[in-house]
Formats: sequence, C-alpha cells, structure tokens
Amino acid sequence: MEIIKFRPILKQVLWGGNKIIPFKQLDADMEQVGESWEVSGVKDNESIVANGQYEGMKLNDLVALLKGDLVGKENYERFGNEFPLLIKFIDASKQLSIQVHPNDEQAKAKGLKRGKTEMWYIMESAPDATLLSGLKRTITSEEYKAMVENDTITDALCEYRVGEGDVFYLPAGRIHSIGAGTFLAEIQETSDVTYRIYDFKRKDKDGNYRQLHTGAAAECIDYSVENDYRTKYKARKNEGVELAQCAHFTTSVYDLDEPMLLDYSELDSFVVLIALSGECTLSTGDAEMQLRAGETVLLPATTQTLSVSGTVKFLETFV
Repeated sequence: MEIIKFRPILKQVLWGGNKIIPFKQLDADMEQVGESWEVSGVKDNESIVANGQYEGMKLNDLVALLKGDLVGKENYERFGNEFPLLIKFIDASKQLSIQVHPNDEQAKAKGLKRGKTEMWYIMESAPDATLLSGLKRTITSEEYKAMVENDTITDALCEYRVGEGDVFYLPAGRIHSIGAGTFLAEIQETSDVTYRIYDFKRKDKDGNYRQLHTGAAAECIDYSVENDYRTKYKARKNEGVELAQCAHFTTSVYDLDEPMLLDYSELDSFVVLIALSGECTLSTGDAEMQLRAGETVLLPATTQTLSVSGTVKFLETFV
C-alpha cells in the first residue's frame, strides 16, 4: 500500500507566528499562521489525501474504506472510522492561554467522544522562551478558582525555559500553556476540546475578552504534584529513542545519518512520521517517497518494514 501525505490545514490565529510557511516550504502568502494540522480526523477539519490513488479523499472516509488495513485491526475496533490521532505544528509568537483538557471519561460524561492527552516536542525556541506545565504545589479546587479570580494562577504553575529537543508529556488534567517564541510539534488524541482557564486579561480583535471555562476546568484538573514535568531522555544517533508511551500513543525520535531499516511486522497500527529536520528516502518495498523537514506521512498498518536513507530527524508515533 502507498505511503500517504496530506494537505496541511493552516490556522491563522492572533498569536500565530511566521515560521510554519517557510518550514513547510509552502507557496502561501499568509500571516499569523499559528498551527498546521498535519493529520486530522477532527470533524469539519479532516485531512485530505494529497497523493496517490486516494488523492482528494478525506481521512475518515479512507479509514472507512480500508479499515484495519490502514489503522490496524484493534484500532479500528476501538475507534471505528475516526482516525485516533491529531498531529500539529504550532508556532506561538505570543503566550497562549492557560488551559486544561478533560480525560476520556470526563469528556464522555459531557457528551463528547473523548478527552485529550497530548505531548510536545520543541523544535525551535527564542532564547527566553518558556512554557507552563503542571502544579508546583498542591492546591484545592477552591484555591484554584480564587487564584484565577485574582490573577495569580501562574504563581501555582511550573515554568520551564525551553530549547530544541525538549519534550513534555501532557496527560489529560494537567494545566499547561505554550509561551511566546516556541515552535513545536504536538501529538494528541483526536479531540478539539479545551477548557480555557486564564487568558492574561487579553481582548480579541473585537475588543472582547475570550470565554473562560473556570468551572468546567476545575472538575477535570489533576491537582497532584510531580517533581519535574519535563520528559527525561538521552538523545542517541541512529536508533529510536522512546519519548512517550501511553494508552493513546507511543512516540519515539530518530536522528539518523546512516541508513536504517524499521521493522513493523509485529505492530498492529498505522505509523505517522513527522520530519523535524533534514531529508530522506522512505521505501516500504511497495512504495517509495521523499520526506523532508516540515512534512508528515502516514504508513498504513499493512507496512511490514520501512527503509530510511538520508540525514534526517523525525518523530514516529502510533497507537
């Protein structure tokens, strides 16, 4: 089966920057592009196949057509025709709101399909770029609400200065915010549900404050505290290094400067590759494709092996 590419879905937002268009080498005159949705099964924001015999088809229609051959037998039984991951590039020129996402049970209780667990891989950052992730001390839901009300919620959050290669795993319930000057790749469950906790008293282009979801957020915040919310890993050349493993996705990073053969013969899942830098040739035996920085591809679950040749760094993720 073919290696599949998709048309990027570009999102212009008030906090968007100017990195995504050149990074992806797109011929587009757009400003404030904050997100590129690389692979998406989100309703009304579905990815469209950009190559091969299925060109022009929506991703979830392709899942419905190919079923387990595309996503894996167990994944198809679990998720049906909805592709289970949402892959993005995010370029923040300004601080994003402080937010949290519900877990699957909490989301379903509110009539939603699923919650949102996600992870970030920092690709580039300004010298003083930071982000917020997790509580630095234990607080109650009442304390949380009071801190939002009196504009001190940031005092309870861990702030990290970030740089290329930093990784943050964000299980549902963990408070977080992307800081200005941060360019990252995001892997998450297929869900667009976000509870906005605090938006720094900013107004939108019409002069209105954006809606906050203080009460809904209070119900799904994980109030536990950890020593360090940044993922610890040791970067290594020419082998996969696991960054995250959970019920929703498993993600590794590969930094290659010599040929490598990846064996997927025992894996009952699709695989998504997200190119961070460099370029390479991908070959499955049935299909061959060039992959360069800024591109994302989907390997069907029928893929047995993948030959990678070139100098390239990419993320690999599957369910």
